[in-house]
Amino acid sequence: MNHQDTAAALLPLLGGAGNVRTVGHCMTRLRVEVADRSAVRGAELRALPGVLGVVEDGESWQIVLGPGTVARVAPELERLATAESPAESLAERGATLRERQRARNATPGKLFLRRLAQIFVPLIPALVGCGVIAGATGLLANLHWLPALVPALSAIASGFMSLIAVFVGYRTAKEFGGTPVLGGAVAAVIVYPGVSHVAVFGRQLAPGQGGVLGALGAALLGTVVEKACRRVVPEALDVLVTPSLTVLLPGLVTLYGLMFVAGEVSAAIGRCAEWLLANGGAVAGFALGGLFLPLVMLGLHQALIPIHTTLIAERGSTVLLPLLAMAGAGQVGAALAVYVRLARDVSVRRVIRSALPAALLGIGEPLIYGVSLPLGRPFATACVGGAFGGAFVGLCHQLGYSVGATAIGPSGWALFPLLAGNHGLGRAVVVYGLGLLVGYGVGFGVTYLFGVRGPGPALSPFPGGSAPGPPLLKRRRG
Repeated sequence: MNHQDTAAALLPLLGGAGNVRTVGHCMTRLRVEVADRSAVRGAELRALPGVLGVVEDGESWQIVLGPGTVARVAPELERLATAESPAESLAERGATLRERQRARNATPGKLFLRRLAQIFVPLIPALVGCGVIAGATGLLANLHWLPALVPALSAIASGFMSLIAVFVGYRTAKEFGGTPVLGGAVAAVIVYPGVSHVAVFGRQLAPGQGGVLGALGAALLGTVVEKACRRVVPEALDVLVTPSLTVLLPGLVTLYGLMFVAGEVSAAIGRCAEWLLANGGAVAGFALGGLFLPLVMLGLHQALIPIHTTLIAERGSTVLLPLLAMAGAGQVGAALAVYVRLARDVSVRRVIRSALPAALLGIGEPLIYGVSLPLGRPFATACVGGAFGGAFVGLCHQLGYSVGATAIGPSGWALFPLLAGNHGLGRAVVVYGLGLLVGYGVGFGVTYLFGVRGPGPALSPFPGGSAPGPPLLKRRRG
């Protein structure tokens, strides 16, 4: 089934064009907000070919389609939904109800995490692309190859990161109901080189000080000012007064307060991460590696993106991402153990074969929804494998061999080009590679011994030994 056919099949199962309010996607999941959740045919949606898993959260549905596929299906689904209701766009249909229903069907914490994801998830492709180029540039520089090309590649890789505050400001204003370009304009002051001539509390500001946290705060403040101006400024003056005040007032607050405060917070996040791993490396790694799979299952892992981005801006790399990547290694090991133990279960083994390549590259949802969650215990044993892999990487950091990622992207083998370490790329690769092996080995061993009762089709989690499709997961509200 191609992506047009997939989108056409999804639309009626989601209740039709009139029921679809917004369509978005991350690296693996199609995120659809609907007006009436009872109109969604969940069982048929789950069984649709190509659908790897479904997560429901109130009026929001996350449909796991896998990397590559989701980026092609999402615009096609939005086009079909809009074409069937040309009088108004998807965004317009949901504008009056979206925030009220979100607030009613989610706790403040969930709402905040969801909004963070909506701000940062669209930036991930650029972060991945620039990160890979940066990794290749560093490798060429270390090997003294193509010296004339290295500066050009460095400029290409660094351009986006130097202006990421602008993109964050744009996305923040859009998510919170402001004018996106005004949000970007307010946040742009953070990266303007001329801020180095501004002194705050007796200290000169530095371009980029405060990073993405400052951009978030500046754009949020700009949105508040803009909405207030729309309420009180006469329509005849609105086109001049509102944009000017929206940029001026938050801009001054950003320069004379927010950049300093956000810069201190960003530095504190970096110091905290370093202290945590330096003093409790193995314990911290065990906890982070063991708890990450449940976050992925619930779709909450995207909330960590601002922390990764802040660490990259402050320290040049995020030491947390290689630790969290160990969760995927535990999942791979667990899946391999299931493959060996259920030697006669053709359906489960077929799912594992199809999902394993993506899992090796850090895309774990196909294995989560197609294998470990339906079977139950392999999900827990996969977490154990991730915990031990994380403990190994954390212990190495505690012993002085730290490894980080210079950009946010997929994990697993796909993270190798993005690695950096305090003892050079070679040792960083060794530490990370050994951590993956520990995750694979422990995940396999624990699952083989405790995760599956025994071989044979009678042990399949599906009636008759055939898998009807990944499970429909429904999160409790509140």
